[in-house]
Amino acid sequence: MSEPALRRSPRSPMAAPRSPMAPPRSFLWTRRIFLTLLTGFVLLPVYVMVSSSLKPLEDVSGKFQWLPSGITLRPYVDIWQTVPLADYFVNSLVVAGAATVCSVVVAVFAAYAVSRYGFRGKRVFTVTVLSTQMFPGILFLLPLFLIYVNIGNATGIALFGSRGGLILTYLTFSLPFSIWMLIGYFDSIPRDLDEAAKVDGCGPLGALFRVIVPAATPGIVAVAVYAFMTAWGEVLFASVMTNDTTRTLAVGLQGYATQNDVYWNQVMAASLVVSVPVVAGFLLLQRYLVAGLTAGAVK
Repeated sequence: MSEPALRRSPRSPMAAPRSPMAPPRSFLWTRRIFLTLLTGFVLLPVYVMVSSSLKPLEDVSGKFQWLPSGITLRPYVDIWQTVPLADYFVNSLVVAGAATVCSVVVAVFAAYAVSRYGFRGKRVFTVTVLSTQMFPGILFLLPLFLIYVNIGNATGIALFGSRGGLILTYLTFSLPFSIWMLIGYFDSIPRDLDEAAKVDGCGPLGALFRVIVPAATPGIVAVAVYAFMTAWGEVLFASVMTNDTTRTLAVGLQGYATQNDVYWNQVMAASLVVSVPVVAGFLLLQRYLVAGLTAGAVK
């Protein structure tokens, strides 16, 4: 048999046999095409934002062009003068950071108690915490508004229009999911670690902070990222519960739209600047986030 025939022969040792468990080629090509289309669908809005933020206002206001005729960085400078974006940035950092810290602290203690101790009403508490996620947030808008106003009138504590009131509002949304998620993660940690910590002389709090919390770091990071993202991009309650001095970024972006015109290039530039903290935090903590979500889901 000639050498070309050996190369074409299916029994040739140079030809790698196809595994019987391998998916068909039609599935592989379908997956590639679908993922390519999905990637383009996701990246297309990002390209529009970036290109529009680098255009003069007259180019953005006219007919859309895929390739900008001229590139300018002026919108990234003007966004700080058109609206007090720096103040909104500080407000969002304070509110989102405080809401994240409070959510993590409270969720850790609550989840540890539910996971490690039995008490009357434990199942009812768990179901109630999870069932709060079924209701849309707009149902709580008017009750919280009335509660804050009445507390302010009765005690003089200004919750409405303050950062503290907005932090408490965001806790009502992030805490239930945070507690439920950490319960599942703490349940996946062997109880033998608690017993070993007690043998070494640790009490319940010592076992929590010295053993459970280090082992549950991925789950705690996932909860922190979820709480921060929930508070950072929330619009509905921030538009009602804040004033000119406590306004957050999600609401402050509306300031680029005036009665006469909309500064679309500055809107796109500010949107990119606003998304930087969330994207950077997600990229830095993504391995913890994936591990935390996976462990909680498997349990």
